[in-house]
Amino acid sequence: MSRLVFMNDRLVPEAEARVSVFDHGLLYGDGVFEGIRVYRGKIFKCGQHMERLWRCAEMIRLRIPVSRDEMVQIMRDCIAANHIDEGYLRLVVSRGYGTLGLDPRKCPVAGVICIADQIALYSKEQYEKGMRIIVAKRPRTPIQCLDPRIKSLNYLNNILGKVEAIDQGCDEAIMLNLDGYVGECTGDNIFIIRNGQVFTPPTEAGILEGITRRFVIDLCTEAGITCNVKSMLPEEVKSADEVFLTGTAAEIIAVTQIDDIRIGSGTAGPVTRKLREAFRKVVTSDHVPED
Repeated sequence: MSRLVFMNDRLVPEAEARVSVFDHGLLYGDGVFEGIRVYRGKIFKCGQHMERLWRCAEMIRLRIPVSRDEMVQIMRDCIAANHIDEGYLRLVVSRGYGTLGLDPRKCPVAGVICIADQIALYSKEQYEKGMRIIVAKRPRTPIQCLDPRIKSLNYLNNILGKVEAIDQGCDEAIMLNLDGYVGECTGDNIFIIRNGQVFTPPTEAGILEGITRRFVIDLCTEAGITCNVKSMLPEEVKSADEVFLTGTAAEIIAVTQIDDIRIGSGTAGPVTRKLREAFRKVVTSDHVPED
């Protein structure tokens, strides 16, 4: 059965879901988006995703043409129309149809797209055994140039980091800021464990403030695990007892090798396993948090 996609004001069959060649999201990467998980038919951390979407839109002076309540209803309609119980939502707000040229004033109404589907970034084996990643040579775009807290449609910096990983035969890469400190991976936030404590880079390192990252920090508190926000050099990450990545699509996945360095025992460590079990317990329960 064909997927149904929300385009601007209605649900349409996937084959009819088209964007104009004059849309500034296509022409210039001018827009914002959210990737959102659906667990047991509920929109995981829906409130936080809406908060971030509106904040990012305001940061690029983009007016979302529907209310937050209407946006949530659009997502619920897509979930129902596509019979999604466990899945993924991609919500896009583009600057919309305009003219050739950068001027956003020439785009009178923003475009809204919502896709409800499945997603699988990594293999089952990688979740069971951990994954190998690299440190990219290409740095993150500096905050002063394009703040990574803006979840924009311009992901070329991330994609070029991803290409480095693919060229090295793996799926993910750590990206450093211009000062040489660890920021995040191309599509995931990063955590390390040393002596039973958890560490993750600060916003100032140049990262997207991930919803799953925030949730994992909360899980650490609930589990009595100390979680520190701290700037880290790549050498500190490579010498950690454990490393794991977090993201909406990735959830929590262990890293067992960085470049040619084995992490810890070379398998998912006890803290990583504990946090992943706690995460899965929440998202498979009758009380999936939507706030």
